[in-house]
Amino acid sequence: MYVPFRDNVLFRNANLRRLVFGRLVTNAGDSVYAIAAMWLVYDLTGSSAYTGLAGLLTMGPQALQVFIGPLVDHWPLRRILVSTQAVQAVLVLVIPLASYLDALSVWVVLTVMPLVSFLNQFVYPAQNAALPRIVDQEDLVSANSLLSLAYQGVDMAFNALAGVLVAAVGAVTLYLLDSVSFAVAAALFIGLRVPKTSESAGGEAEKDAEPGDDPTTTAAAVVTDGGDDADGSATADVDEDSSYLADLRAGLSFVRGTILLPLLVTSVVANGTLGGVWATMPAFADARGGPEAYGVLMAAVAGGLLVGALVASWFEEWPLGRLTVALYAFSGSLWLAAVASSSLVGTAGLLALALVPVGISNVIVVTMFQTMVPDDLLGRVMATIGSISTVAMPLGSAAGGLLADATSASYVVAGGGLGLLFVAVYVVAIPSLRRLPRADELETLRRTPTE
Repeated sequence: MYVPFRDNVLFRNANLRRLVFGRLVTNAGDSVYAIAAMWLVYDLTGSSAYTGLAGLLTMGPQALQVFIGPLVDHWPLRRILVSTQAVQAVLVLVIPLASYLDALSVWVVLTVMPLVSFLNQFVYPAQNAALPRIVDQEDLVSANSLLSLAYQGVDMAFNALAGVLVAAVGAVTLYLLDSVSFAVAAALFIGLRVPKTSESAGGEAEKDAEPGDDPTTTAAAVVTDGGDDADGSATADVDEDSSYLADLRAGLSFVRGTILLPLLVTSVVANGTLGGVWATMPAFADARGGPEAYGVLMAAVAGGLLVGALVASWFEEWPLGRLTVALYAFSGSLWLAAVASSSLVGTAGLLALALVPVGISNVIVVTMFQTMVPDDLLGRVMATIGSISTVAMPLGSAAGGLLADATSASYVVAGGGLGLLFVAVYVVAIPSLRRLPRADELETLRRTPTE
């Protein structure tokens, strides 16, 4: 199997090692936390409506990434990563403390979950913005695969482990493990050094933005940095004429009028249906064996995404339009077959296979964004993309939970397969997406007037 250590990029680049291992540790805790939190809500209430509400509150902050992007582009990235991990380490301790004081209720859990999720919205745009600054462009696919490996690989192992641990020691105890993982990740991120973007490859400072410059085409439209000096301090001050609102508009303006906008429609629909899936998965798994089954199914999801990330490099030469159609048609069909299977092994195996194409697509598309978007707009643009693509997920979670209580969790989970099939049909129907060439052949993200 392909392993994304092209030319030993992980061993050549100390900053990449810190970023990857920091993500690996924090995602180990996140995986345990995600399983423990959703199962704890279901265990306390026995209702998919409450797990749907938990999904709404947890995924809702993802829609706020668009407002966080300008902050990510201006604040030192290392400071963002360290501080968010430290605060989360303290927050998750509220659950075991409440349990110890005999004050634990579903509302305590539903209060902590969105706060932890909100802090995570700073982490992923910061990591995505840091990556193209700390690796060479030719290593981006390999580096993104490594981050996906750290994310999905840990998920696969710890999702399954969390299900077993929930059954063995209870969900509350796992919050203690999560707190430790956040603290360790903060320690790893302390050593990260992110080069500033205000210097060009030749070492000269980029020109300041002139009045009337188009922020969608000028990398220096807003003089930003987000990098660190060797001592970790911020390296550039924000231009006094720039403002938070101007930065926010810059990110939105870049997305508008590019192929990103119609591409994001697919994410909105697919994520809306998948939001319902995550909300009803505890009930779906409970009918197949309880918390252990929940861990197995969530491990299957992570495993499929992991394999997809590992083999993504094999598909770099495929035209993006045709590749997307093939991947999502295959994925949606396997997903529906997984729901129809009567055995846990069959469901888990087919679900894992269904997520492989999604893992491939995730790496290829993120690499395209990082390649085509100017570095000093990357935090804002990635945050905007994250907000738009996930806006339907919390709503889908709430609706899915209510629908599962009224009908069956299996019907809602099957909707995830329909959402994936929609992506394939939609891309076929939109010429600007269907005709997308290979990522390295894209000269611009802008659509032509005829598209």
